[in-house]
Amino acid sequence: MNAAALVATVLDSLATQEAILAALPDTVEWLEVRADLVGDLDTDWLRGHFSGQLIYTLRSRAEGGNASESLCAREHSLLNAAKFYDLVTLEGDRDLTPRLLSEIPVRQRLISWHGPASNLSVLQSKFLKLSEVAARFYQLVPTAKRPGDELAPLSLLKLAGRSDLIAYATGSVGFWSRLVAPSLGSPFVFGAVGADVNGEPSINRLITDYGFPVLTPIKEIYGIAGNPVGHSLSPRLHNAGYRALGYPALFVPFFVEAFDEFWNEVVEGPVLKSLDMPVMGLTVVSPHKEAAVAVAKITSSISRDAGSANLLVRENGFWKADTTDPDVVFMANRERGVQMLRKRAAVIGCGGAGRTLVNRGSERGCLAARLLGLPYIPLREFQAAGYDIVVNATPVGRDDNDIPIQLEQLDDEVVVIDLVYGSKPTQMVNRARAREWVVIDGRDVLMTQVMRQFQIMTGKEMPGNLMRETLGRTPRTTSVKPDQVVAPWTTDALRPDLS
Repeated sequence: MNAAALVATVLDSLATQEAILAALPDTVEWLEVRADLVGDLDTDWLRGHFSGQLIYTLRSRAEGGNASESLCAREHSLLNAAKFYDLVTLEGDRDLTPRLLSEIPVRQRLISWHGPASNLSVLQSKFLKLSEVAARFYQLVPTAKRPGDELAPLSLLKLAGRSDLIAYATGSVGFWSRLVAPSLGSPFVFGAVGADVNGEPSINRLITDYGFPVLTPIKEIYGIAGNPVGHSLSPRLHNAGYRALGYPALFVPFFVEAFDEFWNEVVEGPVLKSLDMPVMGLTVVSPHKEAAVAVAKITSSISRDAGSANLLVRENGFWKADTTDPDVVFMANRERGVQMLRKRAAVIGCGGAGRTLVNRGSERGCLAARLLGLPYIPLREFQAAGYDIVVNATPVGRDDNDIPIQLEQLDDEVVVIDLVYGSKPTQMVNRARAREWVVIDGRDVLMTQVMRQFQIMTGKEMPGNLMRETLGRTPRTTSVKPDQVVAPWTTDALRPDLS
């Protein structure tokens, strides 16, 4: 199997998504209508805007949907849908009635089950029961709550070895399993029409970040582990590099609340090894950078001194902890002409990348000061005047217009480094650029770190131009002050779904 069928799911009113529906890529083969959320739609209108096949789904409240019809009314809706849709989803626990099975032919049946996290034995039993009724496809989707819950459906796919079985886990913890499932035989991969919705990735994200519908061999899994990770562009960049170099790997987001549990159940557990796709490396982000050092057998000197790491890589059978956070310093000097020696710098935040001077909480601030032998200043007492370099290493500004410090206090020759990135430049970056200061934004930092992490993880270099193209960055010319070099890249061509 070298391709998975992309299914775009309508989860919201088409009154706001008509243009998006019409613009779906040709690679999307199926359109699923969640009638429990959007009601019954005009299939003639749908086929006029979409050239693929249609799936009708009336998800019951018992299985996490919004449909509350009586069994009689539900049966009527499903029978009516069978007249117009190519597939009709039948819930195995309530829809396999004699009337429905007599009037809906096998070729139109997608028999499904959505429920709580289950172990492999339970899922096998559930599948055996569902498969007693003939259908074109079967679907089993548990909701993962804890690390390891998402592994059972992947094991089921491997053991079943069937091309008609769709299995993965939902929920933040289980998100990554839908990305791996097609490589284990799952014929469909589902994504939302439009933007990400309630944990459902957009169909465009599945295409852009993970290369669907094309399937490439996966012999290794890499990922970003943290909370949150949904906004990260790392999967997009790493996977673009794998595809360009023909490297057999997939980079996925791991939503991790309890790092030790994730480490023991997913990374070091036996399941992924049995599936021949072990985790070989992780980018580690807040709040787990300290925990990353604790699980490593080998630790780089800089990670040991800082007490944190943002990178874990298997090296000769052991895990090594390292950090690429300081690489921004070398990038600033090399690409921006920023001189770092004998400069007064303030880093706002004490979580991994920002283990230096200024923090809102005194406990982490004092710990960072002791580890690095630097003075600690509470944020409420911090005065920005007099610093040559100011780094924002907090999440402030990612999802709002907040700025962690008063920029008016800074001198005109200051260098502003903002590690935050989102769908658009932060307010801190915008206001600093308006003052014509040297600015290094979150995407500049991301590019620097990903290139280094990619090289450490795979032993290969990611093409620099590929990364800039993937981020939509284009060269620009601008006037510069004689004693400064401004950022040579702008974000004029950013894709609209970046986050």
